[in-house]
Amino acid sequence: MISSPKEALAALRKSYERAELDEGSSAADPLKQFERWLAEAIDAKLPEPNAMTLATVSGDLRPSTRIVLIKGYDERGIVWYTNYQSRKGQDLAGNPFAALQFHWVELERVVRIEGRVERVSDAESDAYFASRPLDSRIGAWASPQSEVISGRDVLVKNAAVYAAKHLLSPPRPPHWGGFRLVPDRWEFWQGRKSRLHDRLRYRLEGGEWVRERLAP
Repeated sequence: MISSPKEALAALRKSYERAELDEGSSAADPLKQFERWLAEAIDAKLPEPNAMTLATVSGDLRPSTRIVLIKGYDERGIVWYTNYQSRKGQDLAGNPFAALQFHWVELERVVRIEGRVERVSDAESDAYFASRPLDSRIGAWASPQSEVISGRDVLVKNAAVYAAKHLLSPPRPPHWGGFRLVPDRWEFWQGRKSRLHDRLRYRLEGGEWVRERLAP
C-alpha cells in the first residue's frame, strides 16, 4: 500500500494510446490544425477546453505562468483579456514575447504556441467587455490585480462602490483590455505508447510555415 504522495509519484504510470499525429493527416497551416483540435476538445465536452497557460518573463528575467482563457483567434493570432497593470501585463510591457500552452489531458494532447504579443484595438476590447456579465465588468474595476491587499473585504467594498457608481452600464476600465499573441512557432503533441510521442513543430520562415517532426 502506498503511504505517501512521494511514493505515489514514482508509481504513477500512463500509457498514451488514444490517437496519433503524422505529417500526412495534419494541416499544412498550424492555425487550421489548432482549430481542428480545439473543436474536438469542445465536442468532447472537456472541462474548460479554452483554458491555456500563459508564460511571460519579467525585466529581471524571472519567468511566470498563470492560466488565462482564450477569447478569440484568427490569422492574426490568439487573444485573451486581462488587467494591463497585473504582473503579466507589466511583464509584457517590458518584454513583449510570451508562450501559450493548451493541455487537453483527456485527449492526450498538448498545443504550444510562441510569439510576440501586442494589445488588441480599443474597439475590440470595448466590444468584448460589453459582452461580459455585469458582475465580471464590475469585477474588472474592483480588483487591483496582482497588488497586495489587506483582505477580501477590499474587493467586496470596491465592488459595491463601482456597482453604485456605474449601475448597469460600467464602461471598460482604461487599465483593462486584450492581448494578442502573434505566433511564429507552434507545436502539436500527441501522446503515444512507450513514450514515443508524436511532436510536430511549425516555425515561420520567410513568411511560410515549415512543418517538422521533433523527437519526443
